[in-house]
Amino acid sequence: MITFQKYERPQTLDEAWELNQKKRNRIVAGTMWMKMGTHSFGTAIDLCDLGLNQIEETDEEFRIGAMATLRQMEKHPGLAAYSCGAVEAAFKDIVGVQFRNGATLGGSLWRRMGFSDILTVFLAMDSYVELYKGGIVPLEEFARMPYDKDVLVRLVVKKQPGAFSYQAVRKQRTDIPSLNCAAAQVAGEWRIVVGSRPARAVVLRDERGLLAGGITEESAAAFADYAAGAVTVSGNMWGSVEYRRALVPVLTRRALLALKEVQ
Repeated sequence: MITFQKYERPQTLDEAWELNQKKRNRIVAGTMWMKMGTHSFGTAIDLCDLGLNQIEETDEEFRIGAMATLRQMEKHPGLAAYSCGAVEAAFKDIVGVQFRNGATLGGSLWRRMGFSDILTVFLAMDSYVELYKGGIVPLEEFARMPYDKDVLVRLVVKKQPGAFSYQAVRKQRTDIPSLNCAAAQVAGEWRIVVGSRPARAVVLRDERGLLAGGITEESAAAFADYAAGAVTVSGNMWGSVEYRRALVPVLTRRALLALKEVQ
């Protein structure tokens, strides 16, 4: 159980940022993971009055507010069309519909959890986070940053020409993935993202030109072999080192062949 001494609903981002600078204060963004611990905090900072629960789509980009729910993103027709169904594929097995109706983009991305399906799928795209003080930061850079006391405002996904696919292995539906993988060809660049290693997701690019001739059974297998040597894994209750090491090339190959089908 978690407890708070106070509850605040700031009316501006500046007010939210000021409140968040105190060590014991916490921004509450769905609390779907936070509530699973046993902690006592100072002030709960609720961003619900800041209009950050919208998904805006323009000809150039998606702007997804930090308080938008996972279910909103899962069912957004624009995101579904642009991502070739990869966003829905990544989100559909995150616990259950009730959970996804409460969990938010901000809560999920800010934690940068190793098993995050959200982080993995959006790393495959030309994605950026907007931080109140830190400004616009590439998601790949944000994923490597240490935690601080800034405020995550939104995720920006540029509509670069591309195609995307997503794969994951779970012990059972709704469980945390043992390994997940997203594949993309975006703005002419090949990307493979491997997450739930169980460390944070990593991005692989086709630096060896293995996919220069397109995706075939042979090139997918060659890149899968490369990924097997390039991705570091470890073990936990969702999968041993050996199991994950075997999964990396399998999911990489599957993701690439699925990507071929939507190009």
